[in-house]
Amino acid sequence: MAERHSRKQEAWQLEQSAESSPREPQGQNREDKASVSTVSHVDEPSPRDEASRLTVRMENTYQLGPTRHFPVAAVNHILKDVLTAYLQEAEYDPEFCRQMTKTVSEVIKAKVKELMIPRYKLIVTVYIGQQDGQSILISSRCLWNPKSDTVSSYALRNSTLFALANVYAVYFE
Repeated sequence: MAERHSRKQEAWQLEQSAESSPREPQGQNREDKASVSTVSHVDEPSPRDEASRLTVRMENTYQLGPTRHFPVAAVNHILKDVLTAYLQEAEYDPEFCRQMTKTVSEVIKAKVKELMIPRYKLIVTVYIGQQDGQSILISSRCLWNPKSDTVSSYALRNSTLFALANVYAVYFE
């Protein structure tokens, strides 16, 4: 035990001296300096290590489907409210839209989580682009169970930009 402790101390001292030594210049060869590698291991696990391996075991629920389906109409209402509040009067600017994409998606995710729908994983995507007479096609493909998984979507347009928000709800068995 004492021998293992002294090996740990030596390894720790070597690490400390390696960290505190100045870095070698770029042009200098590594062969000029002696390098030291250390490997540390523990032969016997400590009680603390064994306690960290213990996991909480939950009993199976045998629930293969949702008890409450995802409220698509309520989420559509949230999407409409958030996009209208944040982007109805906004002008297109690339930096502004980049930041608003992050902000709007976080707000939507927070508001949908407030509905407290159990066992659904949420994926929120927001697209914001310039409205300049062009055409754009945005599509997505998902592999999921159509009985329990669903998507909610809302699009907003004003004179200078368009925005599309999608909320994918995937049931977690």
